[in-house]
Amino acid sequence: MTPSRDISRLLDIMAALRTPGTGCPWDLEQDFASIAPYTIEEAYEVADAIQRGDLDDLCDELGDLLLQVVFHARMAQEQGAFDFGDVVAAVTAKMIRRHPHVFGDVRGRDVAAVNAAWDEIKAGEKAAKAERRRRHGLPPEPEAGRVLDGVASGAPALTRAVKLQTKAAKVGFDWPQTQLVLDKIREEIDEVEVEIAAGDRAAAAGEVGDLLFAMANLARHLGVDPEAALRGTNQKFVDRFGFIEDRLAEQGRAPADAGLDEMEALWQAAKKAPSPGS
Repeated sequence: MTPSRDISRLLDIMAALRTPGTGCPWDLEQDFASIAPYTIEEAYEVADAIQRGDLDDLCDELGDLLLQVVFHARMAQEQGAFDFGDVVAAVTAKMIRRHPHVFGDVRGRDVAAVNAAWDEIKAGEKAAKAERRRRHGLPPEPEAGRVLDGVASGAPALTRAVKLQTKAAKVGFDWPQTQLVLDKIREEIDEVEVEIAAGDRAAAAGEVGDLLFAMANLARHLGVDPEAALRGTNQKFVDRFGFIEDRLAEQGRAPADAGLDEMEALWQAAKKAPSPGS
């Protein structure tokens, strides 16, 4: 079987991998739950390639992410639930439905009008979904109709925090000024200190969660993606610690051979050094 730009070739490959008797033993034993972590991982690989500005790698990682969609669709097809064509049809219909200012009669093209229409359309979709469940005798989704519905519990915690806060803000539950968010952060830090002093690790863990939630709120108020900001800081830490390792290696030493004061001095030097790629 040769490579092709045609999506049907990829679908055929996945079908072959999932064919009992002749397919791949590993692929055959997978199910939705076992593949889900790989799907999430591939999405992060896409984000990583974008952050690094590596378009060749981005092409490769997008292919890996597409494979995840094909894999899930194939398993669903085997169960008679839906197939890849249904996935494409559903998202195509959704994009047309959610962009009446492009594909329909609506001509309001400013961002505020588009966002308002988007929320109204999504609300209609949610109502239609609830009605379908009712017609099929299915129970309503948990807490249907609540303000914070629809924010996936499996999303990265910082991303989910921002989405929850954004939904709450739409109904007026939000700090009106960024300074108040900073005050809340200081309050949460004080509460962490209290629990540390009390020696209550479980309570301290809860307060750390509150602090992280408040930090995500600050990022939202500043228009900053906290996941992207933290990824950038993670890479900065990797680069600076690598600088420490390199300087010590020049002396035939490793970080374990150096004291904290020496490594801190090298850390400060790393902050002044040109960043990689600059």
